[in-house]
Amino acid sequence: MTPRPRNRIDRRRLEARLDRLIFDNRITIAITFPLVGVLLLVSGQVGLLPEWLAFNPYLMVAAVTVMALPLIGGLVPLVDRRVAAGLVVLVVFTWAIELTGVHTGYPYGEFQYERPLGPMLLDSIPLFLPVFYFPILLNSYLLATLFLGRRSSLWHQYLLTLTIVITMDLVLDPGAVALEFWGWTDGGSYYDVPVQNYVGWLLSGSAAVFVLTVSLDHDAVVDRLEECDYFLDDLISFGIFWGLVNAYFLNLVPFAIAVVLLATLFRVDWFDFAGLGTGGPGRHSREG
Repeated sequence: MTPRPRNRIDRRRLEARLDRLIFDNRITIAITFPLVGVLLLVSGQVGLLPEWLAFNPYLMVAAVTVMALPLIGGLVPLVDRRVAAGLVVLVVFTWAIELTGVHTGYPYGEFQYERPLGPMLLDSIPLFLPVFYFPILLNSYLLATLFLGRRSSLWHQYLLTLTIVITMDLVLDPGAVALEFWGWTDGGSYYDVPVQNYVGWLLSGSAAVFVLTVSLDHDAVVDRLEECDYFLDDLISFGIFWGLVNAYFLNLVPFAIAVVLLATLFRVDWFDFAGLGTGGPGRHSREG
């Protein structure tokens, strides 16, 4: 019998350990982390905590990475050369479009970063920007996949994913502006966010969603969603975190969108809400 390559065995072992770590800490990752994050940031915004603690860029990158662990753990078994190449393209695209936006005002309008979010690339944009952007893109693709099912056309998958991306940004940007992460020179009509920003997201999101759609094996993603309960837990973190931030700043429309998102996820029978037994087709326990 030909022995299996050692690197394949090691990869499967690491994937299994990561899978167990995430599964055993779902509520901590998906619910506790965003709640603590909101408390820290709002406390820092009103002066109850020093800015170096509340808005520490490295703590923020670390926290976002922890909340993205369900995405990472769910995606890792699907990564082959094509997926890896697609992710590299998306990293480069994310940096390129953001640098273009900061220096030219297109496609998002004249904006600038007002707080450090870790090391800055070319003194202009956060080096770890993909850590913040990828969850929006991947969560949107996965949610569209759950909604449409295995037999959806690529065109329908593409359109619904793009729609969810724009909807998530309707929640994110008003909260980020209120926390002074970034802002637009002339403000905007939607909670100080200009309409041009969403036109820009439509353009850049179209390209990013296309790359993601052609990079991923749709059937493999569906299979992984069916067996991995926690794959979309980061979407819960997103709804809790940005929903509460927008609620604090009385951004009522973004708050309402976040509430609808969380309520929908909690009620539908095809989504397992952080292991609370609210639905989902995958596993609800782990054998020791």
